[in-house]
Amino acid sequence: MSKTPEQVLNFVINAVEDKKGMDIVTLDLNGISLIADYFVICHGNSETQVQAIATEARKKAHEYGVNIRSYEGIDTARWVLLDLGDVVLHVFHRDDRSYYNIERLWSDAKVVERV
Repeated sequence: MSKTPEQVLNFVINAVEDKKGMDIVTLDLNGISLIADYFVICHGNSETQVQAIATEARKKAHEYGVNIRSYEGIDTARWVLLDLGDVVLHVFHRDDRSYYNIERLWSDAKVVERV
């Protein structure tokens, strides 16, 4: 059974929180981009933590039967991208997050508040 974008979003955020991802921001891209419905952006304080966050999200995707379209950057762990179709997870190393500033690039998107 296919998961809704919101279901995928929830398990991705839970995976990030489980591995203590920092400063989690979710952007709603509906009506703004055809790339995805949501971006989840966070950072880890070390390469090891960045890898752990991305690995946990990947593991949860497999458990929930969600297809992973792309998984990039795990080797260097400076910016890991996990493309789950409707949801894209960006996990940055804390030193690189402000440099790339994805939130500014997608400033037209609404920030999703977690309930």
